[in-house]
Amino acid sequence: MDPATLALFSVTALAIALSPGPGIFYVAARTLAGDRAEGFASSFGTGLGGLVHVAAGAIGVSALVMASAEAFTMLKLAGALYLVWIGIKAIREARQPFEARPVTTGAAKAFREGIVVEALNPKTAAFFLAFLPQFVDPAAGPAWQQFLLLGLISVALNTAVDVVVAILASRARSLATGRPEMLRRLRTAAGGLIAALGLALLFARLPSTLD
Repeated sequence: MDPATLALFSVTALAIALSPGPGIFYVAARTLAGDRAEGFASSFGTGLGGLVHVAAGAIGVSALVMASAEAFTMLKLAGALYLVWIGIKAIREARQPFEARPVTTGAAKAFREGIVVEALNPKTAAFFLAFLPQFVDPAAGPAWQQFLLLGLISVALNTAVDVVVAILASRARSLATGRPEMLRRLRTAAGGLIAALGLALLFARLPSTLD
């Protein structure tokens, strides 16, 4: 592919990666609820979940899902309900007395949850199918190979941003460790944002560009 095209794509993809979304809020909430290790694990989990969409898009599965209103709705509902459940769980744990709160979720579970959060996000599929093809040049080689390359770049940038978010959330958690009430508010707010994103996802519509 043309280097200039790749550079333009990378800059645009980075700007989009910096935009708040379910992945970023999940990583922040998981870090606040647990620790930096869980934040990193959830970051790489959402990255792997993104790769699911990249692979599906490269072989055309995502196109089939986005073309079917029923399939899109099922994916949307599954992802939305999962986000709402995680958000409510985070809020309930945050409201427990500090000394009675359960131990951290653990990096392994945070990693698995991160995969599910991103893999069930229909907006990620819509993004890849609506955005990536604009940078595919038929004269540069097989379209699926270019799609895969662009998808990998996008996922790498998203994961890098999530890692930075985990680091910042970990620092915020460290500052609030000696102040239980502040930590409770941070965790409650993060859980509320996740649940709100899930509710917003319930009203997501099939992008008109993919109808």
